[in-house]
Amino acid sequence: MLNLIRRDFIIQKWQLLVFVLVILFFVLLGRQDPAFIFLLASVIIPINTIAYDEKAETNILLNSLPYTRSEIIASRYLGTIVFIILATGVTSVLLYVFDRNFSITDIAISSSLALLLLSFYLPMSYIIKPGYNFPIAFISFLLLAGIVPPIVSYLGENLTSVTDFLLNLSVPILYISALLLGFAIYATSWGITTIIYRRKAF
Repeated sequence: MLNLIRRDFIIQKWQLLVFVLVILFFVLLGRQDPAFIFLLASVIIPINTIAYDEKAETNILLNSLPYTRSEIIASRYLGTIVFIILATGVTSVLLYVFDRNFSITDIAISSSLALLLLSFYLPMSYIIKPGYNFPIAFISFLLLAGIVPPIVSYLGENLTSVTDFLLNLSVPILYISALLLGFAIYATSWGITTIIYRRKAF
């Protein structure tokens, strides 16, 4: 299973450099919120991996190898977590080198959102017709990036009881709760995707 994760690194070795340059562009631009940059870095590689596999019809090859379908999906979900961790590390270094301020809050928010977005995207990638995954993911990301902040601001202003409750929580508890919720949804998505993949014909 580790070889499957390693395969994703190998097939994207040149594209990873392009991704780093894209993140560097946003860092140097200096206009985007650090949480947005972390989020972009976290989701772009997993989404590209699925898009590549879709074009190369990799699933046919993977199912001919001595791996169960559960192991293939497990490698996808574990690999995604590895990508998120590495992307967060690289982005942190770039932000630090170019003197862009960021905080643990930015990392916690972006990691939680990345887990949430990928929890919906990964199972959908095995349902959506081949060739439409990347465009749908790209459009969805832009829509969420534009819609979610205003919604959060609106809810924060109007649901004062919920806002007060959250503000009274200590920072560590708030971060841990957000990450645990993200992982819970991610684990549920993992189970759903495994069921979908087992029943899918290649």
